[in-house]
Amino acid sequence: MKIGFVGLGKMGFNMVHRLLNNNHEVVVWDRSAESIKEIEKLGAIGASSLQDLVEKLPLRKVVWLMVPSGKPVDENLESLLALLKKDDIIIDGGNSYWRDTQQRAEKAAQNGINFIDCGTSGGVWGLQNGYSLMYGGNKDAADYLEPIIKSLAPENGYVYCGVSGTGHMVKMVHNGIEYGMMQSYAEGFEILEKAPYDIDLTKVADAWQYGSVVRSWLLELAVNALKEDPKLEQLQDYVSDSGEGRWTVQTAMDFDVPAHVITASLFTRFQSRQKESFAMKMLAALRNQFGGHAVKTKE
Repeated sequence: MKIGFVGLGKMGFNMVHRLLNNNHEVVVWDRSAESIKEIEKLGAIGASSLQDLVEKLPLRKVVWLMVPSGKPVDENLESLLALLKKDDIIIDGGNSYWRDTQQRAEKAAQNGINFIDCGTSGGVWGLQNGYSLMYGGNKDAADYLEPIIKSLAPENGYVYCGVSGTGHMVKMVHNGIEYGMMQSYAEGFEILEKAPYDIDLTKVADAWQYGSVVRSWLLELAVNALKEDPKLEQLQDYVSDSGEGRWTVQTAMDFDVPAHVITASLFTRFQSRQKESFAMKMLAALRNQFGGHAVKTKE
């Protein structure tokens, strides 16, 4: 199958590589000319612009967007709606907010164009292992994409979720669950690290991979990290977030769902970014005021 692909970041580049390995033709465009040159070496067809990309596609055109959520998606969508025709397909494979996706799908439908939202999980390991794909939108258009979906995903690693927005909603909740799982592992390993025993965390984590109810790919990645740096001394205790946890918490609030673990794990990430906490200072001051409890001053 021949498709267009926009965005050659750390996910997009490997996804194109996997498609090429599965004998698809891929026309690519990215703001980085260097990235285009690199993927051309693997067999991709480079394009000089979105218009050039569209012109190099067959009659029913398929364009996969793998760009950051928000403005980049809207800008590319606007450009593509002016270039594509009825029954063509645009896929947003990034982490977009599902409510925004619904609006984009409606806008595309007004032009007779199908907008498919595809949540994509697999990270930098996707080239080797395949990508878990969760997608929504017009069923006929989604079925048309099955050769692409099957090539990107491992066996049984993809699911059609329903109408527009459902793919990105499922991926959002997937990432929210991921937040909670990661936080649980992090807290458990800190307890073991603080224990008054010489516990080899790498060996413990590795042993848990066999038969334990907490075994998972995340735990396998923890083993990898600990093998590289057993005390994680090369890392700062600063954790970013890319938005999906926030959207999951907001959606939980909208649906009146008490998502305690996901919400707490999100706020913990916020806490990791504070050089010093005014809230903690206030707690210390209050304890001192009502109970005369000792405080530690900067002096």
